[in-house]
Amino acid sequence: MARVMALDYGMKRCGLATTDELQIIAFPLDTIETAQILPFFEDYFAKEPVECLVIGEAPHKDGTPTKLEAQIQRFIKAFSKRYPEVKVDRYDEHLTSKQASEVIFFSVKSRKKRREKGLIDKVSAAIILQEYLGLL
Repeated sequence: MARVMALDYGMKRCGLATTDELQIIAFPLDTIETAQILPFFEDYFAKEPVECLVIGEAPHKDGTPTKLEAQIQRFIKAFSKRYPEVKVDRYDEHLTSKQASEVIFFSVKSRKKRREKGLIDKVSAAIILQEYLGLL
């Protein structure tokens, strides 16, 4: 069975999460600089089959898109052109960064580790993915 991945897209870096082969559990995978995300997928997809990429979506409270949304739409267009066999889905990511911070606070003992810039991004992606899996 192919994996499902989640992407917490950011201006500087992206958090990534993936499922196990049975698509039961989501876990943090990595944090990649946004400019390097497509080359990362090329390497990853050569090793692992992926059937769906879930990308976080966080409009403003009034429902209008954030300024990051245009960049995400460009990424989705480039990704879909390069990997037409991989379904792209969106999922509401409101409060995932806050949830990720709480998870990290209670599960990572080292203060130095808790301050790693990319840790929140990849844990947020895992939360997005686990919630998405709950809908399937």
